[in-house]
Amino acid sequence: MERRLHTRHRARTIVFVSVPGGCRKLCKAINLSATGVFIETTDLGLRKGQQVVLSFAINLGTVTKVHRRTAVVAHVSRGGTGLMMETYGAARAG
Repeated sequence: MERRLHTRHRARTIVFVSVPGGCRKLCKAINLSATGVFIETTDLGLRKGQQVVLSFAINLGTVTKVHRRTAVVAHVSRGGTGLMMETYGAARAG
C-alpha cells in the first residue's frame, strides 16, 4: 500500500546537489513530488538523515521556475538516493 502524501511524477530535470562543507554534483531526477525527489546517484557518500541543498529547474511550459530547497536523505539504494524536501512554507517560516 502506498503511503505517500503527494503523487510522484516522472521527472526530466537535472538536480544540483550540494552537501554543506562537502561535494557538489549534478544528478538526474527520476521522479519528483511536492515533498520529495529520487535522483540517480553514484557513490556520493550520502547517509540517511544527512542534510543537502538542492537546486533544480521545472519547465512549466512558457515559464521555467528555479527551485532551491533544503532536503534530508531519506534512503540510499544502488539505483539512487531518495530525498525529502523541506516544504516552501516551512523554509520561509524559520
